Order: sequence, then C-alpha cells, then structure tokens
Amino acid sequence: MKPYDLIVIGTGSAMNLVEPMLQRNPSMKIAVIDKDEPGGICLTRGCIPSKILLYPAELVRHSEEARTFGIQTEITRIDFPKVMDRMRSLIGKDIEGIRKGLSSSPNIDYFHETAEFISPYTLSVGSETVTSKTIFLCLGSQTVVPPIRGLEEVGYLTSDTFLKLTKLPQPVAVVGGGYIAGEFGHFLAAMGSKITIVGRNPQFLPDEEPEISEVVKTELSRHMNILTNHEAREARKRPDGKKVLASLNRTSGKTVEVAADEILVATGRGPVSALIHPEKAGIKTTKEGWIEVNEYLETSMPGVWAMGDADGKYLFKHVANYESEVLYYNAVLNQRVKTDYHAVPHAVFTYPEVAGVGLKEKEAVFRYGEDDVLIGFYRYEDTAKGEAMAAEDYFVKCVVRKSGGRILGAHIVGPQASVLIQEVINLMYTEGQSASTIVEAMHIHPAMSEVVQRAFQSLVPVHEYHRHGGQSR
Repeated sequence: MKPYDLIVIGTGSAMNLVEPMLQRNPSMKIAVIDKDEPGGICLTRGCIPSKILLYPAELVRHSEEARTFGIQTEITRIDFPKVMDRMRSLIGKDIEGIRKGLSSSPNIDYFHETAEFISPYTLSVGSETVTSKTIFLCLGSQTVVPPIRGLEEVGYLTSDTFLKLTKLPQPVAVVGGGYIAGEFGHFLAAMGSKITIVGRNPQFLPDEEPEISEVVKTELSRHMNILTNHEAREARKRPDGKKVLASLNRTSGKTVEVAADEILVATGRGPVSALIHPEKAGIKTTKEGWIEVNEYLETSMPGVWAMGDADGKYLFKHVANYESEVLYYNAVLNQRVKTDYHAVPHAVFTYPEVAGVGLKEKEAVFRYGEDDVLIGFYRYEDTAKGEAMAAEDYFVKCVVRKSGGRILGAHIVGPQASVLIQEVINLMYTEGQSASTIVEAMHIHPAMSEVVQRAFQSLVPVHEYHRHGGQSR
C-alpha cells in the first residue's frame, strides 16, 4: 500500500489545485488518477473541441449572410476531414503537454488507470493500492443514452465518439433537444449534412427563456428539421443500410420515422460515481448518483471532497474552476468558504448564439412575486449597430427586482451573446448587484453593448411586458 499526502481523481479543473499546493509544500507526494486522457472533459471531449468545430460553422453562416450586405460569396467546398483533424491536432497538443507535466513531476505519481474504493481512504488503482486522508473527487461525467429499443444493435454516436469522425455523415438524426443537440446539429448542418433533431421536451432548448428558444428554433429550422415533443422509441436498420429512428409525437400519438446514415445521441450527461464504488468508503451519493457535498464541497467522509461535474450541480467548466478555488480555501487553507451559485452563466454556441445568467422570469416571479419583478427587453435591430448588422429578431431580456433594483438575471439571443452577457455577470458579483450601474454607465455608440443598456432602461412590470406581447412588442 502506497501512502500519499493527497489523492486526486480527475485531471480537469482539479489541476488548478495541485500546483499551488506544491508551492506551499514542495515535499508533498500526490497521486493523480485518471482513466481517460489527461485534461478533463472540457479539453478532451467537451467544450474546447466542440467550439473549435463550431467556429468554422459560424464562418459558413456568416459567408451565407454576406449577400445581405451586397457581398457576393460562394462556398465551393468544405473539407470536413481537415476541420476534424485541426480540432484533434489542437487538443492533442494540450493533452500531451498535460501528460508530460504529470509524468515528469517528482512530486506526482500519475496513474492512467481506473480507481475504485476498497475501504475508507483506500483505493485500488491498476495493480497498486493507494491511501490518503485527503482525497479530491473530480470525476467528471459521462454521456447519457436513453433506453431506445434496438439502439445498441443499430449503433450510434455520442458527443464523445463524434469527435473521432473522419467522414461527414449524411444525413443525421440527432436525439435530444438541449444545448448539446443544438450545437452539434448546427455544426453538422453547416458542414453540409441534412439534420433532423428529435427532442422530447415541448420546448427546444428547454432551459432557456421560451422567447429565446423560439427564436433559435426558427433560425436553426432554416437549415434543419427540428421536432419537439417527440420521444425516440426505436432504432432499426433498413436493407439499404440506412438507420431508422422512430419517434412518438407526444401530442398526437402518431409515429414519425427519420431515416439517416447516423444517429447522434445528445441527451445530456450523467454521473460516473458508481465506477469508484463510493459506498465502500462511506461516501454518500444523491438519488441521481452524483457525489453528495455540502456548501463547502465536503462529502460525508471527512477529508474527502468533490467538485466539478462530480457533484452534479452545474456541468460547466467555469463552475468547476470556481469550485476549485472554494475547495482550495476550505481543504488547503482550512477556511470556511461557502459555494455561491447565485449568478452561474452559460452560453449555447448555436447560430444564433445564446447566453444567460441568473434567474429566468418564471423563477423570479415564483421567488419574489409578480409585483416585485420587472422585465426589460430590447432588440438588437433597434440599436444603430444592430441595424448595421441586419440583426433582426435578436434581443436582450433582463429580470430585475423592483424593490432595490437588484439584477436577478439576463438572457440574450444574437451575435456575441456570450460576450455581451459578461457586463451583467460582473455586476451580479458586486455587493449591490444594481441595475442602475448599467443604466447610468456611458456606453460606446454605436456598439452592440448599447442593446444591454437599453434593455435595462426599458424595465416594466411583468403584466405590462406580457400585455404588449413580450418579445413581439
């Protein structure tokens, strides 16, 4: 049995902790364990490779829109293998750099193995048994595949295996109606594939404001077929080799069949906690299977902590990075810092882009009551820059508490949404979180940031916002 000062399972945001800990204590001995390639999900099969792919898709759509401005363009060929090779090459360099760093450190024993608890504070890793009184569980997550009859026999892609493609599949049936389905559907459609998205929820992008989801669905539907309120029930293969996905319309009860070369399952991610047998270490999990932690990121076993996707709270890299800071304060500096998720931002890199932070309208009304909530709304096209860009139907919607003027949330659909939202995010991390700062601050004219300011200048009661038709005002 090999004793360590620290055992870390996972090589994503957990690596934010290792270097500062070694600086504090250069004699520390750390075991770093990861069954997958080093770098974590974000680098190896998540946000970074997907965004490397989505940028060429964005260029395709920009090129198509150029004619609106009197610029005649023509895309003569898309080299799909080159697009995929570039992605794999870029992330491959980063993965290899992390591997070399872990393997060359005299303080770190790097195990490219699966770990599992055999007793409290003790794990089996390959042929070794390792132990420590301090353990960080940074396990990541895995793709979730729904129980579709015949799917395993027919074969399918996930957001993980998709990254290994060398040939553009044509056409593709995408199972799922959330952000993973939206992003991969957008990419494949821009590359030239015929796409049908089959989503179970009545609303495409169900975690977004309904007005935003409707705009995205309308825009993406120009390039693909989007079925909402359809549940994928069966997959089978035809004699001509085509795969057939049969889905049930949950409203009419009718079955819709989609024939495709490939089926891409993009229905979200779930826990991998069972792989490490946490129950053998006295570590509790939630009913869904995530590692259970308190507001300090402590598990039920003293000295064992969890962060990132492992705790199942928010499956975003920026949240994992934030939690690594909280974990450092609590586990290393012995402080008592609580996690704070009041303003967790996100972005969906479809075309158009989507971004949001904080509460949606219904959440705010439920929490504070309709009379204490104000809604602001402004269209890109009603600003000088938006008009110049011909940015029609895109908008900013903000949610503010009437008593005190505190920003509760903001939601954007349109070009550079992920950049524009940052102005709101930053203010939500100030002491007052005041909407008046955006209203009063001088904004460059004409610049796209004016649409954010004007949304906050147009605050009205909830009933008045809807009396004017919400986003159709």
